[in-house]
Amino acid sequence: MPAAAKPTTSNANSLASAWTTSPVGRVAAPLREQVVTALREAILDFRLEPGRRLVERELVEQLDVSRTTVREALRELTSEGLIKVVPQKGAVVAAPTHDEARDLYDVRCALETLLVRRFVEKAPRSKVYALEAAAEHFAEVASQENVEPRDVLEARRAFNAVLHDGVGSEVLRQLVDGVQAKVRVLVVKGMSTNHSEAIQELRDIVAAVRERDADGAVEVYTTHMRRVSANALNGLKGIQER
Repeated sequence: MPAAAKPTTSNANSLASAWTTSPVGRVAAPLREQVVTALREAILDFRLEPGRRLVERELVEQLDVSRTTVREALRELTSEGLIKVVPQKGAVVAAPTHDEARDLYDVRCALETLLVRRFVEKAPRSKVYALEAAAEHFAEVASQENVEPRDVLEARRAFNAVLHDGVGSEVLRQLVDGVQAKVRVLVVKGMSTNHSEAIQELRDIVAAVRERDADGAVEVYTTHMRRVSANALNGLKGIQER
């Protein structure tokens, strides 16, 4: 594997001083996709924190790719809401304000509770079984010692994927995905290290779904999302106070 790129500048605020990575490899995946993946993971793991400038020249040097590839990757991550372009500053790792984050979580809660209600109304029994399996998979992952936040989030997204499949609404999928993309940068920072509450909440949601109790499922899901929102907003407050 290539050695990690060495900083080419003594500036303590340079990208290399905050994030050390190896040049992307020449493998089957397109270079742009590799750059997107490397940057996305660094952002979601908070190795590149909100407000960090992403200077094209430094990315080109550190990843050993063309400026065009870097620009394409930055455009894709901007569309996902992980990066924003600030006048006179360029690309930076995005973080919504407290009010923006609160609004985004309110919208997310409204959309996802609608998703749950539609699932109860429309999903066949096979999808209900799949939802129960997804909840238990989340419990298994989240109960592990020293589990990586990214693995917990992936298991949680798998639960939502079953909800989407059971509803079959591309409109709802696009709306939910769009909002989730804008709050991803807050999720890891606001995540609790104890996932017992989330495990029980997902199991309670499944129990209500099995009974085709739409109101009960929505009530539990709303409680779940309010707790997730409170954690995320507290995490954002910690970022802004640094």
